Amino acid sequence: MSARPATAASDRSAGDGRASSPLERRACEVTSSRASGGYRIFAARDATGPMPRAGQFYMLSSARGWGGARGRPHLPRAFSVARAGEAAGGIELEFLAEAVGPGTARLTTLEPGEELLVTGPLGRPFSRPRELAPGAAGAILVGGGIGIAPLAILRHELARAAVPQRILLGFRDRRHSGGVEELFGCEEVRLASEDGHAGHRGYVTDLLTVLLEGDDAGSAAVYACGPPAMLEVVRSLCGERGVAAELAMEAPMACGFGSCFGCAMPLAGGGYMRLCVDGPVVRADLVETALVAGSGH
Repeated sequence: MSARPATAASDRSAGDGRASSPLERRACEVTSSRASGGYRIFAARDATGPMPRAGQFYMLSSARGWGGARGRPHLPRAFSVARAGEAAGGIELEFLAEAVGPGTARLTTLEPGEELLVTGPLGRPFSRPRELAPGAAGAILVGGGIGIAPLAILRHELARAAVPQRILLGFRDRRHSGGVEELFGCEEVRLASEDGHAGHRGYVTDLLTVLLEGDDAGSAAVYACGPPAMLEVVRSLCGERGVAAELAMEAPMACGFGSCFGCAMPLAGGGYMRLCVDGPVVRADLVETALVAGSGH
């Protein structure tokens, strides 16, 4: 595997841990696309962009077939990066996708050799446990549905830093599941499914509740991404028990740069934040609610 040539963009990072992304949209070559349960994992090679941090996202669109007879979809779609690594000629980026509308449907049909247009990495990444709370030495990762994607890259970052972690993943049913084996490997993962097809029959937050009942609950920080209702339960559980937590949230995004204010969400202390620039990773105790209008996986 050859070393990636240094670029000005790849050597910069913001003071808050964000990678300093080139502002232009750039073309990346799709290198693979494969089914994973009811989802799709596709990869593209980014020749000039910086290495992303766990929790950051990209604005994606395809160079071909983006827009139908009525001009939709005409805006890029925001996707958390699921995996990133050095590869010959750049950085290999992987994304986990589900076809839920015209834009995501087009992205799930990308084939090797096609061009994927990307802007990113954007937004604030996850913090380390001790950055959230001095006594937090470990991590509990809680993912729901397509929201497991940013936790996959976080898992690797925490492992490189020798941070102990427990992983809880949940899915609605077999059709709305996938990515576990490909993105999380053979590590021990506790599963939950609402239809009972895998692991605990019920919600992934049931598993989190059990973990937080232990005496050592405060020794770990919680990191969560998933449907808004799941995130709201995580926010409440951690708030009631005084456990530090970060949520990777989503909201309708048209630009990714904070210009359109489409992703404004209320803060617990009053006022609003723009999720694309002040998030998408936010401290659970800073937001008024995780039930953001228009969001959902």
